[in-house]
Amino acid sequence: MITQVRFALKARPRGFHLVTREVLSHLPELPRTGLLNLFVKHTSCALSINENADPDVRSDMARIYDRLVRENEPYYDHVLEGADDMPAHAKCGLTGVSLCIPIVDGKLDLGTWQGVYLCEFRDYGGERQVTATIMGE
Repeated sequence: MITQVRFALKARPRGFHLVTREVLSHLPELPRTGLLNLFVKHTSCALSINENADPDVRSDMARIYDRLVRENEPYYDHVLEGADDMPAHAKCGLTGVSLCIPIVDGKLDLGTWQGVYLCEFRDYGGERQVTATIMGE
C-alpha cells in the first residue's frame, strides 16, 4: 500500500520548531509496518530529526546555524529577496528537505528523545507545504 497526503504546516518565525504532533495530525492511520517519507516543497526551510524534550536544543541549533551561515556576506549575488534569503537556501542545502522514518507497530519508530523539526530559515516563510508518502502493509 502506498498513500500520499499533502498538507501545510502553519507559518512560524525563523527557528527550529518541533512539529511531530502537527505532522501526525495530518496523516491517516499508519500501517503496522512501513516507512513514512516527508518532503517539504521549499528551498528556504528544511526537515530534521533532533531532540524533542529540551527546548534549549532548538534555540541552540538556531544560533549555530546563524553563525555557520551569516547574513549580508559581501560575496552573495542572490540578494534581492532580503538578507535572510540566500542564507536560508544554504541552510536548506546543508540540512535537507526530506526525512524517511520507519513505521513499527503502527507508530513512527522515533527514539525516546527524537522529534520531527521544521527548520525555518526565513524571518517569515509562511505556511510550508509538505507531501507525506506512507508505504507499508
